[in-house]
Amino acid sequence: MGGYITLRAMVVDPGIKAGVIWAGVVASYEDMYYTGERPRYGSRTIGEIYGPPEDDPEFWASISANSYLEDLSGPLQLHHGTGDSSVTPTFSTLLTEEARAAGQICELYFYDGDDHNITNYFWSAMTRSIEFFDQHVKGSS
Repeated sequence: MGGYITLRAMVVDPGIKAGVIWAGVVASYEDMYYTGERPRYGSRTIGEIYGPPEDDPEFWASISANSYLEDLSGPLQLHHGTGDSSVTPTFSTLLTEEARAAGQICELYFYDGDDHNITNYFWSAMTRSIEFFDQHVKGSS
């Protein structure tokens, strides 16, 4: 869940200038719950411990970085292969929509038929990532 850790870090640390996430598990915990990506705590799912999202929506919102996107410390760039069988590309779409609705800059790139590691479009994704960091971290264009 490196993508989700990146997202969490960006909502709590104003010193992070920009973030790039490849094929990230970046949906809210509620969305993960309903798409079958049940977050776990030890051997049990969070739903087993705290109940489903409809029983306590405030709790579920409070643990999701997605609830705090107005606090993002900088712009985001997301990359996702459409053939990813590990993490649904829908997560990247949802985060993009939520970040933009919160007034944040969020770029999204899909790679047709590619897998979780974006192996077929690696150099394209890497070039975009480097250019994004150059622009938003180094300040060059």
